[in-house]
Amino acid sequence: MNRSLTTHDLPALMTGIMATLAGIGIARFAYTPLLPAIIQEGWFTASQGAYLGAANLLGYFIGALAAHSLSERFSPRLVMAASFAGIALSFVLCAGAGGFLWFFFWRLVSGAAGAILMVVGPSLALAATPPERRASVGAMVFTGIGLGALLSAFIVPLLLGLSLSVTWGTLGLLCIAAGLLCDYFLRQGVAHLASPTTASPRVNSPTGGAGVKIIVMLVVGAYALDAIGFMPHTVFWVDYLARENALGNQAASLQWGIFGLGALCGPFMVGALAQRVGWQGGLMIAFATKAAAVLLPVFSLALLSQSVSSFMVGAMIPGIVALTSGRLAELVGPTAHKKLWGQATAAFAAAQAVAGYAMSALYGAWGSYTPLFAISGLILVAGFLLVLLSRGVQQRHSHLSAQQPTQQSSNQGRQ
Repeated sequence: MNRSLTTHDLPALMTGIMATLAGIGIARFAYTPLLPAIIQEGWFTASQGAYLGAANLLGYFIGALAAHSLSERFSPRLVMAASFAGIALSFVLCAGAGGFLWFFFWRLVSGAAGAILMVVGPSLALAATPPERRASVGAMVFTGIGLGALLSAFIVPLLLGLSLSVTWGTLGLLCIAAGLLCDYFLRQGVAHLASPTTASPRVNSPTGGAGVKIIVMLVVGAYALDAIGFMPHTVFWVDYLARENALGNQAASLQWGIFGLGALCGPFMVGALAQRVGWQGGLMIAFATKAAAVLLPVFSLALLSQSVSSFMVGAMIPGIVALTSGRLAELVGPTAHKKLWGQATAAFAAAQAVAGYAMSALYGAWGSYTPLFAISGLILVAGFLLVLLSRGVQQRHSHLSAQQPTQQSSNQGRQ
């Protein structure tokens, strides 16, 4: 089979990339470098700025719960257009100093809209892609997350040199551009190809219905643990290097840039990995790699250790998202994927929000970030074990399914 991408995959691929670029790449990652400027300009206190970040996580949870039902009730094109508009407005309408509740509402909207794009966009892309090329397309759609990370690392600081208001407004315009591009590619046939009547049939699974449910629960559980595991790098990494370890802002900014580069490369890496060892094998390798990368700063903060940790955690953030999405689609088929992916995203969002508050409280109690990296690394090890267990369940049910025809034939022979 031809597993390489073709020009026919471009509409589905670009639909997914634009959705993930706006959904997390801009709506969430671009806020991180904005936060210090908001505080320095006196728009909000540090505490208020943290709550605004939490508003985005809360909105993400709400959007993940609502995404499937909205896309079933309304056309996916309309749902996605409204989501792009919501994120764009959240930046444009916050381009000037305003009240806390105003900003809180729009950060909530951006989180909800981002989650909807993260659920609907990749699902449409997978459903519109032939089974033999889903490993490539299913991973590549999440390069948008990496593009957003690079924007946050390099372009946002340049825009802040002009003004904070210009930065907010420009990010809104970028979301509008991404939305227009996404809509253009949707109109190239993605929505039609992904409709239930024309979607590809469910990938054959070697397990029975009960077995698939157990495997799905284990994979979703691992995905929720991943949300806890990456929190220190996405929230505390820059401050941990610059202030706690006195390495300075320049060194910390360099590591955030390496993190962004990793996030861009991650989907390419796991796409190649999935083609060679499958979604299941790729997910196991990704969890093991990410656990080691998160634990690395606990043992060494040499420049090489920092850089490896930054790059690999950055790479495995969209990498595990892509592999989990692909694995679930493999288990339940592209048509049922959207609903299940929405549930997985909601579990991820809930775990992420709880972990954010819990780790902030632990840092307040301990006064150091180092234990948080150790805890997160161990959480990712637990995620790896859940994925490993899911493979054992699959193998067991495959063995039982293979025995059933033999037993039936034997019984018929006795009769």
